[in-house]
Amino acid sequence: MRLVRLAVSPLPLPAAWYALPLRLIVGFGFMQHGYAKLSRGAGDFIGILHAMGLPHAELLGWATILVELGGGLMVLLGALLPLVSIPMIVVLLVAIVTVHLPNGFSSIKLQAFDAMGAHFGQPGYETDLLYLAGLVALCIGGAGPWSIDALVGARLRAIARKRAPTVVVTTP
Repeated sequence: MRLVRLAVSPLPLPAAWYALPLRLIVGFGFMQHGYAKLSRGAGDFIGILHAMGLPHAELLGWATILVELGGGLMVLLGALLPLVSIPMIVVLLVAIVTVHLPNGFSSIKLQAFDAMGAHFGQPGYETDLLYLAGLVALCIGGAGPWSIDALVGARLRAIARKRAPTVVVTTP
């Protein structure tokens, strides 16, 4: 009976806690992608963008790296999520249209397995859609209790309470 109850009802945690694991994976994932581009040399990524025929490849390359690193960090911290999600969503949509769409939906395409291990084909847009869904869910539901947004919100509410005028009702 207890197992059935767990299967049909949420875990005994406040609902806002959903945001923490989502922020951790989305933020870390974005930062990892930005770091990979930077560690291989930004010029390599910019060269790929140029080879794809994208205009202003150098500007787009650096902007992408900064959005992935900075936006990922902001998501990890839970800071200004609706604002930082906009350029992150743009990066994902551009990646879907320019790179992943021709490869179909699936992000894992096992093509062969031999003594060297598994060999995979080019990833589709599945993972980008998961990142998009994570960002949208965080924008809708908020960053959760362990976030900069929650900390700032609590401070602003405390300041507003202190500044609120005191109403004194007197009866004649």
